[in-house]
Amino acid sequence: MPKSKRLMELMMTVNRKRRFKVQELADEFGVSTRTILRDLQELSEIGVPLYSEVGPHGGYQVLRERVLPPIAFTEEEAVAMFFAVHALRHYSSLPFEAESASALRKFYLHMPGDVRDRIDGMKDRVDFITPARRGHAPSLSILLDAAVHQKVLDVVYESKEDEAGSRRIQPVCIYANNGLWYCTAYCFLRQGFRVFRCDRIREAAYAEPGTEPLDLGDIRQSRREAAEPSEPVRLRAELSRAGVQRCESELWLAPMLYVHEDGSGTIDKDVSRGELPFYAEFFIGLGDEAVLEEPGELKDRIRKRLTELLARYS
Repeated sequence: MPKSKRLMELMMTVNRKRRFKVQELADEFGVSTRTILRDLQELSEIGVPLYSEVGPHGGYQVLRERVLPPIAFTEEEAVAMFFAVHALRHYSSLPFEAESASALRKFYLHMPGDVRDRIDGMKDRVDFITPARRGHAPSLSILLDAAVHQKVLDVVYESKEDEAGSRRIQPVCIYANNGLWYCTAYCFLRQGFRVFRCDRIREAAYAEPGTEPLDLGDIRQSRREAAEPSEPVRLRAELSRAGVQRCESELWLAPMLYVHEDGSGTIDKDVSRGELPFYAEFFIGLGDEAVLEEPGELKDRIRKRLTELLARYS
């Protein structure tokens, strides 16, 4: 077997095994232990994170940050992969921020010159716009890890109305919308699912033993409907076609919106009474593209807010 092919197969083998002895590899590849040791040294020099252990039960193991074997991309696939990662640069926070920047740099530098020239030409012709947000979300990595492995977290959360307070949550998923990151999680304090703004999570750490994690493996909730309304009130409104188009750009509105054949629409769903200040601002922004039918409490809030705005500019 040519050395180059043996090294590639050896890289895939050690990644698969994660833990192995030199003699095992020598027997598998039909070479001497000295040859395997030289090959392992070469793999280590090109970045495969190998760790050796001495003693009668020693051997080698691949560290957690293992290197994946080479993957053959077509030119079109390579360009698509580059821009898929490039599109994330508008977000101020990512759950894999350093890794994505490193991957993009490696991907770009190892492309043939003509492919790099093509990408350089496309950078000024295509973009994926995301609103620039100042809020930093430093806990994205631990939130994602807790969601994947069903772990419980203790977080310090600062809601819009309240000062920062402690919560114990079990994340289900994180998602980005309109430049902001959100986390759907089960809240042990509220005993129900809630959606948390990730930039308002000031601290997050794995909870001490004592709270058993729930089995949330089959739950795939990512939008605002994951949060059951507290003190529910009925929200009903009629929307013009332009109003529907504006509402369709809001991810959280999707489960509340019904679109008619003529393009107009209706919002009809129970919402939390505590969120009425948010809806007041939202419907003021829609202007005459929406007609609010209920609740009356929300109408009163809108009238009060408009009076305050009118007084400011009188």
